[in-house]
Amino acid sequence: MKNKLFLTIAFTLLLFAVKAQKVTVIDDITGQVLSNVAVFNKSKNFTATTNVKGQADISKAGVSDSLFFRHLGYKTTAFTPGMLKEIKFVVVMKALNLSLDAVVISANRWEQEDREIPHRIETISMHQIAFANPQTSADLLHAGGYAYIQKSQLAGGSPVLRGFATNRVMLVVDGVRMNNAIFRTGNLQNVISLDAASVESNEIMFGPGAVMYGSDAIGGVMDFHTLKPKFSDNGKTVFSGNVFGRISSANFEKSGHLDFNAGLKQWAFTTSLTWSDYDDLVAGSKGNKYYLRPVYQKTADGEDIEVVNDDPQKQIYSGYSQFNALQRISFRPSAKWYFDYGFYYSATSDAPRYDRLYLTDDDGKLVNAEWYYGPQKWMMNRLEAKYTAKGPLADAIRIVAAHQLYEESRHDRKMNNARLRNQFEKVNAYSFNLDLDKKLGESVSLFYGAEAIYNLVNSEANRIKIADGTVTPTNTRYPDGSTWQSYAAYANLKWKLDPKWVLNAGLRYSYIALEADFDTTMFPFPFVHASVANGALNGSLGLTFAPAENWQFYTNLSSGFRSPNIDDLGKVFDSEPGSVVVPNAGLQPEYAWNAEAGTAVVFGKYVKADVSIYYTLLDNALARRDFSYNGNDSIIYDGSLSRVQAIQNITRAWVSGIQAGIEINPGMGFGLKSTLSFQKGEEQSEDSLKYYPLRHAVPLFGSTHLTYEIHRFRFDFYAEYNAGMDAGDMPLSEITDATPYAKDSNGKPFVPAWTTLNFKAAWFVNKMFTVNAGIENITDQLYRPYASGISAPGRNFILTLRARF
Repeated sequence: MKNKLFLTIAFTLLLFAVKAQKVTVIDDITGQVLSNVAVFNKSKNFTATTNVKGQADISKAGVSDSLFFRHLGYKTTAFTPGMLKEIKFVVVMKALNLSLDAVVISANRWEQEDREIPHRIETISMHQIAFANPQTSADLLHAGGYAYIQKSQLAGGSPVLRGFATNRVMLVVDGVRMNNAIFRTGNLQNVISLDAASVESNEIMFGPGAVMYGSDAIGGVMDFHTLKPKFSDNGKTVFSGNVFGRISSANFEKSGHLDFNAGLKQWAFTTSLTWSDYDDLVAGSKGNKYYLRPVYQKTADGEDIEVVNDDPQKQIYSGYSQFNALQRISFRPSAKWYFDYGFYYSATSDAPRYDRLYLTDDDGKLVNAEWYYGPQKWMMNRLEAKYTAKGPLADAIRIVAAHQLYEESRHDRKMNNARLRNQFEKVNAYSFNLDLDKKLGESVSLFYGAEAIYNLVNSEANRIKIADGTVTPTNTRYPDGSTWQSYAAYANLKWKLDPKWVLNAGLRYSYIALEADFDTTMFPFPFVHASVANGALNGSLGLTFAPAENWQFYTNLSSGFRSPNIDDLGKVFDSEPGSVVVPNAGLQPEYAWNAEAGTAVVFGKYVKADVSIYYTLLDNALARRDFSYNGNDSIIYDGSLSRVQAIQNITRAWVSGIQAGIEINPGMGFGLKSTLSFQKGEEQSEDSLKYYPLRHAVPLFGSTHLTYEIHRFRFDFYAEYNAGMDAGDMPLSEITDATPYAKDSNGKPFVPAWTTLNFKAAWFVNKMFTVNAGIENITDQLYRPYASGISAPGRNFILTLRARF
């Protein structure tokens, strides 16, 4: 009997001991758990990783081993078994704000240390995204401090990187190119199809990324990584998730989000759902009154009339709603194989094209009765297979195949016009990527692979008579059934010359073909078929030098290109009042040549500074210019005599600039961070050979943040600022389409400088609940960012309630 009692007690104590060998890791400020923390002993014969609950099983570690805890962005700490017992196996990690250590993926499509990359990459983490509280992915990019965002309407956001934008910058989601055959030269809104709430991290790689990403990657690459399914570390099913609700006052935002993860040993599932509704946006009260909305249009008793706006700050017809869904399923049958399937879906409601709704004619009367985008829909099915094992050709192989379906439409009608014009576009985009990683020795790594892309464009159009619904055909925006294809192979070599020097060199060959048939029934095209085929060889050469752990220098030379797409070659549309853009079958690719140098250094424990300078020359640049069509410089289009324009290869363009940042952490929880971006660019006229300001070279902009952190609380008081632009510095395209701009005393367009003061705060109530609050544009400034068609939000109160489970 005594022996049985002894065995029972011993067994109970053993179970307790085993249970006690599970450690939990939490954040010093938030008190919330940290997943993916690496736990290991000095000899590294024991390793573990914390799960979604922040826990790791350390029962197999030696009884006398000290354990190290390492996590990206946190200070590495070590504990003896006795110390862990004293702290009850709860490890608190402190954020390491001033560090050059980071891991990025965008540079070579594989994880790599940032300090070994010879160009500038900025990373926005999930924690930064949650604190910034962005409404859309465009606002997410803006929160990073180095991407400039243009908006034609509330349902939009067109990123500008180093003087390039639209189809000269690349959007990538989970390794798949989003840019398609109808990405236009005009401002794009596609980035909002990505749900900011489902983004796990974002990387912005500045400068040409053609070696890894091909055509369009001239100004930079914005690489989004969505929520990744997380497996169970012990075979038991692990559930976790997040839910939040957010309201904002400036556009009476109402957003709700839910994501959850179910992790098993070999299977893992992640689901994310977000719904948002935005009312008309209210602008500020202190600034240039040109940015107000004094009148708006309305249809009453079958007649379009102008109505006085009782609240001119309210930008009537700017609201919309949006739904996003994400489903990812991962399967890990062994340590060597990994499979991941992803389903992505986004749909907006009808979204008014706000900058076309306040257009006026020579008599000051509103031009359009209606102008709106139909639902912008994006759906992607993505399948990834990854094999990791040392072999003669590769140590790791990844294949990503994807199909994307884009749907968009435009609907417009002039005041008291009896018919509504409708244009519908659909793009089926297929892509295949093969990426291989091979270590050729202790100091040399090779990244190489291939890519194939096929786009099919369908375009339809009609006019509907409002009174009786009669439908008549009209000319389409694009040639229906046109195709755009790209095939490429690349290789990039990383060579560690010694512990301080790293050389990166890469080459890519791309072949791009375009086919389009034109229907002359509705529009008198001078040709019925266009075919373009181009090959391009691009390269990059970069060097990094790290004289110390806290200091890095880098420099690189690289080239990029953009081959004409369907939007460049085959589009017919009214770009601005009095102008019509027509197809041009004689287009050639544009090429970019880039040089960059930079440095980053950490001074002691208190200061981090970085700066990069760059110069990009764009040769044979594509731009919209006046054109002759069938011998005429003007034609009748949509009932009006319109000046003919077309996308053409102008002589060249250039842009140079500087990006700089500084972080100061004096201690006691305080911090100061400031970023600044300056760029200047010009494009050469093809006729006079004179240089004029480049359209997307935005005025100097930056931000300064004063932060304070204390246990369970985080505060951020910050200013955002943007220099102005005088009339004499305005690009030719913006002078021609001057409606969105304020006017000076001579009636010429200009951009007033602006500064906003803002405040954000987070209260981490406990391990489960967080409250985020903020006030943007505290002083209620009335302003409009450069090239934007809608005024920025006025004073905006934000409240978000979050829960983790």
